[in-house]
Formats: sequence, C-alpha cells, structure tokens
Amino acid sequence: MESGTTQQKITLSFINDKSPILDLICNDFIASGTEVLFRSESIKDGLSQLFSLNELPYVCIIGLDFYDKNVLAQVQELRTEYPTIKLIAHSDIDAEKVVKPLFEIGFSSYLLIGSDTDDFKKAIEVVINGGRYFSVGVAKIAQEYFNNDFHSE
Repeated sequence: MESGTTQQKITLSFINDKSPILDLICNDFIASGTEVLFRSESIKDGLSQLFSLNELPYVCIIGLDFYDKNVLAQVQELRTEYPTIKLIAHSDIDAEKVVKPLFEIGFSSYLLIGSDTDDFKKAIEVVINGGRYFSVGVAKIAQEYFNNDFHSE
C-alpha cells in the first residue's frame, strides 16, 4: 500500500491476531501487495518480533482481547518502546471506559468488529497523514476526547 500524498511504501504488522476477521483483512492486504512485516498471536510475541526487525512497520493493527487483564499494560509497553508506530485498535467493545484509555496510550484509530478491509485502508491513509480515524460506534467518545479532530466511517 502506498500513501497517495507521501508516495512512501506503507508497511504493516498485525498483533494479537487471533481473529478470523483480522486474518481475512491481513490476507486482503497481502493480496493487494501491501507489505505485512509480521503477524503475531500475542502482544508479548509482537514486542519480540518488533525488537528483531531492522525496519519497523509504519502501522500496527492490534486486535484487543480485553479478557486478558494485562492488555492495557501490554499496549502501553508497546507504545513506550515504539512511539513512532501508528497504532490502530480493533475490538468489539465500544464502552467509554475501554476506549478512552487507548486514546491516552496513543492509538490513532479504533475500528470495531464489522469494519472491512476498505475501512482499514481508510484508517491507514488517515493516520499516515497525521489524522485519526474511528468507527461510528466510538466516534462520539473520540469527538469528546479529541475535540472534533478526527474522521469516522
């Protein structure tokens, strides 16, 4: 995938990729020629894979499993270790108590389950150009948090 305005090759990684939905989306990106640097099944494994790379992905799509009580601490560690990577959350939870802490950690985008490859492409395009992108289900929370500085589906 290349950005329309920057003409740079955008690289991706998928972390906590246990979801068949994310598998399909990742496969769509690979089929379209987008470089996916790695896929991992856990945030811990993702951190290990990031450490071993010579070049970091520009965007990291993270499937969030809130049944893991350490998920927020793990994504905070990822953000602290790799502050330049644009983070896109993918989850089925649209509750303010879950969404706001992710904004505080530094996620640029939050897509709910039901988002398709085109939604992910739009989100990636917006975040690589310095913006924010959110599913409609979390747009109001995002609007309040970011004071209208975002795009939604």
